[in-house]
Amino acid sequence: MKLLMHTCCAPCSVFCIDSLREEKIEPTVYWYNPNIHPYEEYAKRRDCLKEYCKSIKVNAIFDDEYGLDNFCKEAAGDIKARCVNYCYPVRLRKTCEYAKANGYDAVTTTLLYSIYQNHNFIKNYLEKLCKEYGLEFVYRDFRVGFWKGQQKAHDLGLYMQKYCGCIFSLEDKELNRNVQKPKLPENFKFLPAIKMINIKKEKNNKEKYLDLLLEADPSKEMIEKYLQDGEMFVLTYKEEPACIAVTIKLNENAIELKNLVTKEKYRGKGYAKRMIKYLADNYKTKYNKMIVGTTENNIPFYVKQGFDNYEKTIKNFFIDNYKKDLYDGSLHCTDLYYYSRNLKK
Repeated sequence: MKLLMHTCCAPCSVFCIDSLREEKIEPTVYWYNPNIHPYEEYAKRRDCLKEYCKSIKVNAIFDDEYGLDNFCKEAAGDIKARCVNYCYPVRLRKTCEYAKANGYDAVTTTLLYSIYQNHNFIKNYLEKLCKEYGLEFVYRDFRVGFWKGQQKAHDLGLYMQKYCGCIFSLEDKELNRNVQKPKLPENFKFLPAIKMINIKKEKNNKEKYLDLLLEADPSKEMIEKYLQDGEMFVLTYKEEPACIAVTIKLNENAIELKNLVTKEKYRGKGYAKRMIKYLADNYKTKYNKMIVGTTENNIPFYVKQGFDNYEKTIKNFFIDNYKKDLYDGSLHCTDLYYYSRNLKK
């Protein structure tokens, strides 16, 4: 089966892809969502899906059309019926057109995952389209895994949107109107959400993580020094250590992130981002800012995580403090750059 799966966002795709793969069905993700506005929101959802697809090695096609003008023209006549009159049909028809033109024999959609969408309309409409285009409709009631998928998406640090997609749903959310609880079939049961990721403070036996810490800081002497007074946090995935952070108090106003490392097989899954968010939430009531010292290559990563205030540069830090030359990829590490994040924002 060559399956094309219309996909509205990364969080909604998590359970859908996982459950299809359990059936030995490998979907191709298809992004076409001109109903998402404003553009900043559109880009966040699109880019998050790109990163997620890359991290789990699923083939993805991005039909990039930001369609605010057409949406306004089509939806303005009957705003309350915009989903069934425009948002669902335009995306599902485009999916079938692409599938038919590019050799796919089956289609489905992650819209069948959300408990907040009009499930029956989506099912019936896509069933009708598949007959029109001569395609197989792979129907699954993905809603059964809604909370399980949401938990995993949250644990992976994926961007979790706060409203359905269009400018009118954003307005409804902001004004807290027209918000209805989903109506599910009688006796409908969700698959349980399994909390696979946990972060806790490690108070004892910090030395047992030394090998992993050395991957980020090759100086055993330095690590042992800041482990004495520092606090260690361990993120576990299925009870296996996946990401570790060590912090140390600088003064009454600042905490320093001394070491942050993710085990190689877990890299690219957003665990370091999740760890930083956890630390920021943990320390925001105690300190005004968090500081990190990093190599030149890693500055963009930390800036994206909120460390957007340049503090200082220590020239030749790695040359003066390490016996061997250090390399970050192809970069010969010489200077240490300090940036800070305002924890009160």
